Amino acid sequence: MRIAVIGGYAPSLINFRGPLLARMVALGHEVHGLAPAHVPDVGPQLEALGADYHRIPLSRRGMNPLADIGALLHIKQALQRIRPDMVLSYTFKPVVYGSLAARMVWVGERKRVYAMITGLGYAFTEEPAGLRRRILFNVAKGMYRSGINACDGIIFQNPDDENFFQRLGVVPERVATTVVGGSGVDLDHYAVAPLPQETVFLCLSRLLKSKGVGLFAEAAARLKARHPGAVFRLAGPLESGGDAVTPDEIAAWRRDGALEVLDPVDDVRPLLAGASVYVLPSHYREGVPRSILEAMSMGRAVVTTDAPGCRETVEPGLNGFLVPPRDVESLTQAMERFILDPALARTLGAASRARAEARFDVNRVNDAILAFMGLLPGGPGAEPGREAGAGAEA
Repeated sequence: MRIAVIGGYAPSLINFRGPLLARMVALGHEVHGLAPAHVPDVGPQLEALGADYHRIPLSRRGMNPLADIGALLHIKQALQRIRPDMVLSYTFKPVVYGSLAARMVWVGERKRVYAMITGLGYAFTEEPAGLRRRILFNVAKGMYRSGINACDGIIFQNPDDENFFQRLGVVPERVATTVVGGSGVDLDHYAVAPLPQETVFLCLSRLLKSKGVGLFAEAAARLKARHPGAVFRLAGPLESGGDAVTPDEIAAWRRDGALEVLDPVDDVRPLLAGASVYVLPSHYREGVPRSILEAMSMGRAVVTTDAPGCRETVEPGLNGFLVPPRDVESLTQAMERFILDPALARTLGAASRARAEARFDVNRVNDAILAFMGLLPGGPGAEPGREAGAGAEA
């Protein structure tokens, strides 16, 4: 079968979907990855997996109608050249425009379209307040409805998003749905590492306010004053827009000295190996945060929020702690437990690894996706109007 996989960010075809694409190729399918151009070019890496790379002009951010219509037409042209039997899109714009383009190419044909919802992001972070947020919410909802209406099946990464979309009326009854364990994690690549001697807290995140990095900085300042020997580290890329942490805020954190702000890295494993506890106080609508899964796989205890996507990773008291979103006092108290009782990091970290093995192994997650799409030998696939494999990895 010829399969087109459409993403909004070229490196994600390798970093997040690479094992899935490789598994498709190993099963004998012809795989084509579509994403915007990126420097450095990911084409050679996709070719090494056995897949072809096609560049599409698609902006990840912004709502420029003319540019987005142009992107839709370019995706349609690319699909006309590839002539796939199946399309899988993930992230917001590819789900909308990739699914619509596939149906435009396949008018009257019984070929299949799937979408993966990898988190709902800023537009759905909270109840829309203010005119601008209400407009953004309703535009995003309408666009999702249009894209999903062109699909045969939807893959969610957590049950909260599935329930939320069904309450909004975005998913027609005829469209099958399933829930899987995020993008999964490569348990061999993210192997267990010995814990450091000191108590080290690490947050890996894009520097966005909705990811809770400001809350982490405030908790670090409070705890550093009480426990000078504790270490707090933050690493991640700068972002732009109203939700972004500003360079002035980062400079202030560095001057205060409680928080080590590091440059983003390509390989997070050394940073995770140097940490004893992983912290992500996000109130962003996550799918299942990949960084938490990587930390769990390496045997790290987790402190995160009782919010969609994040709550899937932690059983409170077993492998970490859940705190209310935007609650810096609760976050501080949860982190302080590891300073007062350093043995917790070892006990809860071992449970994190066991939970990653049981629920988030990338091979199991990918097989759940492929079975839903009917791509495993003997797999039933998703029949229209039927929920196929719901909760398989959630």
